[in-house]
Amino acid sequence: MMTRFDRATGDITMKLTKYLSVGAALTLLPTFALAQDAAPSFDEIGPYLMTTLLFLIGGFLVFWMAAGFAMLEAGLVRSKNVTTQLTKNIALFSLSAIMYWLVGFNLMYPGDAWIVPGWFGTFSPTSLEPVGLAAADASLDYASVASDFFFQLMFCATTASIVSGTLAERIKLWPFLIFTVILTGLIYPIGASWQWGGGWLSEMGFYDFAGSTVVHAAGGFAALAGAIILGARIGKYKDGMVIPMPGSNLALATLGTFILWLGWFGFNGGSQLAAGTVGDITDVGRIFANTNMAAAAGAVAALIMTNVMYKKPDLTMILNGALAGLVSITASPLEPSLFGALWIGAVGGIIVVFAVPFLDKLKIDDVVGAISVHMVAGFWGTMVVPVYAEASFVTQFIGFVAIGGFTFVVSLVAWTILKGVMGIRVSEQAELDGLDVSELGMEAYPEFAKG
Repeated sequence: MMTRFDRATGDITMKLTKYLSVGAALTLLPTFALAQDAAPSFDEIGPYLMTTLLFLIGGFLVFWMAAGFAMLEAGLVRSKNVTTQLTKNIALFSLSAIMYWLVGFNLMYPGDAWIVPGWFGTFSPTSLEPVGLAAADASLDYASVASDFFFQLMFCATTASIVSGTLAERIKLWPFLIFTVILTGLIYPIGASWQWGGGWLSEMGFYDFAGSTVVHAAGGFAALAGAIILGARIGKYKDGMVIPMPGSNLALATLGTFILWLGWFGFNGGSQLAAGTVGDITDVGRIFANTNMAAAAGAVAALIMTNVMYKKPDLTMILNGALAGLVSITASPLEPSLFGALWIGAVGGIIVVFAVPFLDKLKIDDVVGAISVHMVAGFWGTMVVPVYAEASFVTQFIGFVAIGGFTFVVSLVAWTILKGVMGIRVSEQAELDGLDVSELGMEAYPEFAKG
């Protein structure tokens, strides 16, 4: 039987235990606080998270441009060559992904591992972060390597897509794909490293925000070299006249243009390379608005110019006008006002209307007008940068000539070797029958055999 003394003793013991527990908790509070302080705050990890997200969203928008190029080219080639053109597009993107992983990414972004500082990067495959990367082990001042690799890969593939359209309807499939390996594994990454990899052009002060020169003009120069070596399509130039060869489906070509227009928001917006502050994300919005304005102005300018010159609007020129406006604003999509983007894009659209027939006068056969859109408008976009951004006209010219000249010369050599070793052009009969027959073994469609 519990006595009053036992009960009192028990009460004292319970109170003492309670006080000791509270004291112990108070003693441990600083430890808990320190542990909590050790975890990074959102202010610390926010920029990393948001920039990584920007790269991923921008990357899949630029990936969608691959569909745009495929549809544009499928619509602008003749029906007997459509399947081959689509085959080239999915194959070139896939090869670009492999080559950029195998060598391109680290060749373009060597960090401290330049073989020739400022000029030539390093050869090594891309490695990603380990699974479940801890915040303490991440480079919180930028973004994940995986997202950066994914985003930059899309630019590399875009360069190859530019070449595809120019050389359509007469080039063999496999030599083209071999050139794609060379372009995406070596030529593009080396030229791009001079600017975006911290190379000699970057140190000189060359300015190319999202790639009017680094991507678009480079692709245009590679296409120009191929067109010169390959020659024009049979019947394109006859008795001093340019013979029209209408595409198979302008609805597809128009769809492709709108898809490219959409993808360009990721192309230019993602090139802000940061989204962790109010200023950064506001700038991304500004880039979107300027990109859209330039495309719209390019389309309207081409609409008006073709109506003035030919008395009727020309849809293919209007489509290329929109694309030229986009290429023109790509070198500096952040700094101009909306009006600045408007007139820059409009001039790009006008340039294309004159550049396409000029190339025809030189008998350089560009099936989709890619050289005019990407190389010529790329030059305009690069050279207009100093009007709004801190750059020198001289430095801009040097940068364009350096990357363009390097790409053209190496591409010319590559095309010449391919021509000598395995031939790059289909036979005359194969071209008349269509590449879908000669390259893919599809049955000829009699109604297109002479088209």
